[in-house]
Amino acid sequence: MKVLGISGSPRKGENCDRLVKEVLSTISVETEFVSLAGKRIGPCIACLGCVEDNICKVKDGMAELRQKIIEADAYVIGAANYYSVLNGLSHCFLERFYQFRHQEGKGVSGKLAVAIGVGGRNGDPVVDNLKTFFQYNQIECVGSLSAQGVANCFICGYGETCKVGAVHMFFGPGTKINEETTPSLDKQPEKLEEARELGRLLDARLLGFAVAT
Repeated sequence: MKVLGISGSPRKGENCDRLVKEVLSTISVETEFVSLAGKRIGPCIACLGCVEDNICKVKDGMAELRQKIIEADAYVIGAANYYSVLNGLSHCFLERFYQFRHQEGKGVSGKLAVAIGVGGRNGDPVVDNLKTFFQYNQIECVGSLSAQGVANCFICGYGETCKVGAVHMFFGPGTKINEETTPSLDKQPEKLEEARELGRLLDARLLGFAVAT
Protein backbone atom coordinates (compact mmCIF):
# COMPACT_ATOMS: atom_id res chain seq x y z
CA MET A 1 0.00 0.00 0.00
CA LYS A 2 1.12 3.54 -0.65
CA VAL A 3 0.21 7.10 0.38
CA LEU A 4 0.99 9.99 -1.96
CA GLY A 5 1.60 13.37 -0.32
CA ILE A 6 1.10 16.42 -2.54
CA SER A 7 1.95 19.97 -1.56
CA GLY A 8 0.39 22.44 -3.98
CA SER A 9 2.10 25.51 -2.57
CA PRO A 10 4.40 27.31 -5.02
CA ARG A 11 6.75 28.05 -2.10
CA LYS A 12 8.92 24.98 -1.78
CA GLY A 13 10.07 23.91 1.67
CA GLU A 14 7.61 26.10 3.57
CA ASN A 15 4.64 25.41 5.86
CA CYS A 16 2.42 23.51 3.44
CA ASP A 17 5.26 21.11 2.58
CA ARG A 18 6.05 20.67 6.25
CA LEU A 19 2.51 19.78 7.29
CA VAL A 20 2.09 17.25 4.49
CA LYS A 21 5.38 15.66 5.53
CA GLU A 22 4.31 15.61 9.19
CA VAL A 23 1.23 13.60 8.24
CA LEU A 24 3.35 11.20 6.20
CA SER A 25 5.84 10.80 9.06
CA THR A 26 3.50 8.63 11.15
CA ILE A 27 2.31 6.39 8.32
CA SER A 28 3.78 2.88 8.34
CA VAL A 29 3.04 1.94 4.73
CA GLU A 30 5.07 3.29 1.80
CA THR A 31 4.84 7.04 1.30
CA GLU A 32 6.00 9.51 -1.32
CA PHE A 33 6.09 13.30 -1.14
CA VAL A 34 5.74 15.52 -4.20
CA SER A 35 5.92 19.31 -4.28
CA LEU A 36 4.15 21.01 -7.18
CA ALA A 37 6.43 24.04 -6.83
CA GLY A 38 8.12 24.79 -10.13
CA LYS A 39 5.95 22.36 -12.09
CA ARG A 40 4.02 23.48 -15.17
CA ILE A 41 0.47 22.26 -14.67
CA GLY A 42 -2.29 24.05 -16.55
CA PRO A 43 -6.05 23.91 -16.06
CA CYS A 44 -8.41 21.41 -17.62
CA ILE A 45 -9.24 22.70 -21.13
CA ALA A 46 -12.50 20.73 -21.41
CA CYS A 47 -11.38 18.98 -24.60
CA LEU A 48 -12.96 15.65 -23.51
CA GLY A 49 -9.94 13.81 -24.88
CA CYS A 50 -9.89 11.70 -21.71
CA VAL A 51 -13.42 10.31 -22.02
CA GLU A 52 -12.53 7.02 -23.70
CA ASP A 53 -9.38 6.03 -21.79
CA ASN A 54 -9.28 8.28 -18.69
CA ILE A 55 -5.94 9.73 -19.82
CA CYS A 56 -5.52 13.52 -20.06
CA LYS A 57 -4.21 14.62 -23.44
CA VAL A 58 -2.69 17.92 -22.25
CA LYS A 59 1.09 17.57 -22.30
CA ASP A 60 2.59 19.20 -19.23
CA GLY A 61 3.79 18.37 -15.73
CA MET A 62 0.61 16.51 -14.84
CA ALA A 63 1.52 13.63 -17.13
CA GLU A 64 4.45 12.56 -14.93
CA LEU A 65 2.19 12.50 -11.87
CA ARG A 66 -0.63 10.44 -13.38
CA GLN A 67 0.81 7.02 -12.57
CA LYS A 68 1.68 8.07 -9.02
CA ILE A 69 -1.93 9.17 -8.50
CA ILE A 70 -3.31 5.89 -9.82
CA GLU A 71 -0.91 3.68 -7.84
CA ALA A 72 -1.54 5.42 -4.51
CA ASP A 73 -4.14 4.01 -2.11
CA ALA A 74 -4.55 7.34 -0.31
CA TYR A 75 -3.61 10.99 -0.64
CA VAL A 76 -2.44 13.76 1.67
CA ILE A 77 -3.07 16.98 -0.22
CA GLY A 78 -2.07 20.39 1.07
CA ALA A 79 -2.69 23.77 -0.54
CA ALA A 80 -2.32 27.46 0.22
CA ASN A 81 -5.06 29.98 0.88
CA TYR A 82 -5.03 32.69 -1.82
CA TYR A 83 -7.93 35.15 -1.67
CA SER A 84 -9.97 32.68 0.42
CA VAL A 85 -9.69 29.88 -2.16
CA LEU A 86 -6.95 27.35 -2.78
CA ASN A 87 -4.02 28.65 -4.83
CA GLY A 88 -4.04 28.42 -8.63
CA LEU A 89 -1.38 25.72 -9.00
CA SER A 90 -3.28 23.43 -6.64
CA HIS A 91 -6.55 24.20 -8.39
CA CYS A 92 -5.09 23.33 -11.80
CA PHE A 93 -3.71 20.08 -10.40
CA LEU A 94 -7.10 19.13 -8.99
CA GLU A 95 -9.00 20.17 -12.12
CA ARG A 96 -6.95 17.69 -14.07
CA PHE A 97 -8.40 14.84 -12.00
CA TYR A 98 -11.30 15.16 -14.42
CA GLN A 99 -9.49 12.53 -16.47
CA PHE A 100 -10.38 9.98 -13.77
CA ARG A 101 -14.10 10.81 -13.56
CA HIS A 102 -15.29 8.88 -16.61
CA GLN A 103 -16.61 5.33 -16.53
CA GLU A 104 -17.43 5.46 -12.83
CA GLY A 105 -14.27 7.17 -11.67
CA LYS A 106 -11.59 4.69 -12.64
CA GLY A 107 -8.29 5.45 -10.91
CA VAL A 108 -9.24 7.40 -7.77
CA SER A 109 -12.78 6.48 -6.74
CA GLY A 110 -13.00 4.80 -3.32
CA LYS A 111 -9.60 5.97 -2.08
CA LEU A 112 -8.86 7.84 1.16
CA ALA A 113 -7.45 11.32 1.71
CA VAL A 114 -6.43 13.98 4.19
CA ALA A 115 -6.98 17.69 3.44
CA ILE A 116 -4.53 20.37 4.61
CA GLY A 117 -5.00 24.11 4.25
CA VAL A 118 -2.46 26.82 5.12
CA GLY A 119 -3.12 30.55 4.98
CA GLY A 120 -2.00 33.92 6.26
CA ARG A 121 -4.93 33.90 8.66
CA ASN A 122 -5.90 30.22 8.38
CA GLY A 123 -6.48 27.50 5.81
CA ASP A 124 -10.19 26.94 6.41
CA PRO A 125 -11.38 27.91 2.90
CA VAL A 126 -8.79 25.59 1.36
CA VAL A 127 -9.93 22.67 3.50
CA ASP A 128 -13.49 23.28 2.35
CA ASN A 129 -12.34 23.39 -1.30
CA LEU A 130 -10.44 20.13 -0.92
CA LYS A 131 -13.35 18.38 0.76
CA THR A 132 -15.62 19.40 -2.11
CA PHE A 133 -13.06 18.10 -4.60
CA PHE A 134 -12.80 14.78 -2.77
CA GLN A 135 -16.58 14.45 -2.74
CA TYR A 136 -16.83 15.00 -6.50
CA ASN A 137 -14.27 12.26 -7.08
CA GLN A 138 -15.70 9.74 -4.60
CA ILE A 139 -12.60 10.04 -2.41
CA GLU A 140 -13.25 9.71 1.32
CA CYS A 141 -11.76 12.50 3.42
CA VAL A 142 -10.77 10.88 6.72
CA GLY A 143 -9.60 14.13 8.31
CA SER A 144 -8.42 17.69 7.75
CA LEU A 145 -6.12 20.33 9.20
CA SER A 146 -6.06 24.12 8.93
CA ALA A 147 -3.04 26.15 10.04
CA GLN A 148 -1.63 29.66 9.84
CA GLY A 149 1.33 30.24 7.54
CA VAL A 150 3.47 33.22 6.61
CA ALA A 151 1.64 35.57 4.25
CA ASN A 152 3.88 36.96 1.50
CA CYS A 153 3.45 40.42 3.00
CA PHE A 154 5.79 39.43 5.82
CA ILE A 155 8.66 38.83 3.39
CA CYS A 156 7.98 41.15 0.41
CA GLY A 157 9.90 44.08 1.91
CA TYR A 158 6.95 46.47 2.17
CA GLY A 159 4.84 44.70 4.76
CA GLU A 160 5.30 47.29 7.50
CA THR A 161 4.19 50.24 5.36
CA CYS A 162 1.64 48.73 2.96
CA LYS A 163 -1.82 49.72 4.15
CA VAL A 164 -3.63 46.90 2.34
CA GLY A 165 -1.28 44.06 3.24
CA ALA A 166 -1.64 41.14 5.62
CA VAL A 167 0.53 42.68 8.34
CA HIS A 168 -1.80 45.68 8.78
CA MET A 169 -4.85 43.49 8.22
CA PHE A 170 -3.94 41.00 10.96
CA PHE A 171 -2.15 43.19 13.51
CA GLY A 172 -2.98 46.80 12.70
CA PRO A 173 -1.04 49.90 11.53
CA GLY A 174 2.43 50.41 12.95
CA THR A 175 3.13 46.71 13.40
CA LYS A 176 6.80 45.78 13.03
CA ILE A 177 7.79 42.57 11.35
CA ASN A 178 9.89 40.55 13.75
CA GLU A 179 10.12 37.06 15.20
CA GLU A 180 7.24 37.73 17.58
CA THR A 181 4.75 38.92 14.94
CA THR A 182 5.73 36.56 12.11
CA PRO A 183 3.55 33.41 12.05
CA SER A 184 5.35 30.08 12.31
CA LEU A 185 4.41 26.43 12.65
CA ASP A 186 6.87 26.25 15.53
CA LYS A 187 4.43 28.50 17.40
CA GLN A 188 1.63 26.05 16.63
CA PRO A 189 2.90 22.76 18.10
CA GLU A 190 -0.69 21.55 18.42
CA LYS A 191 -0.99 21.73 14.61
CA LEU A 192 2.12 19.63 14.13
CA GLU A 193 0.78 17.00 16.52
CA GLU A 194 -2.61 17.17 14.82
CA ALA A 195 -0.88 16.45 11.51
CA ARG A 196 0.90 13.44 12.98
CA GLU A 197 -2.37 12.20 14.48
CA LEU A 198 -4.02 12.46 11.04
CA GLY A 199 -1.21 10.28 9.71
CA ARG A 200 -1.90 7.69 12.38
CA LEU A 201 -5.61 7.76 11.57
CA LEU A 202 -5.02 7.34 7.84
CA ASP A 203 -2.53 4.56 8.53
CA ALA A 204 -5.04 2.70 10.69
CA ARG A 205 -7.71 2.98 8.03
CA LEU A 206 -5.36 1.65 5.36
CA LEU A 207 -4.15 -1.22 7.51
CA GLY A 208 -7.72 -2.01 8.39
CA PHE A 209 -8.55 -2.29 4.71
CA ALA A 210 -5.48 -4.46 4.18
CA VAL A 211 -6.43 -6.88 6.96
CA ALA A 212 -10.03 -7.03 5.74
CA THR A 213 -8.98 -8.09 2.26
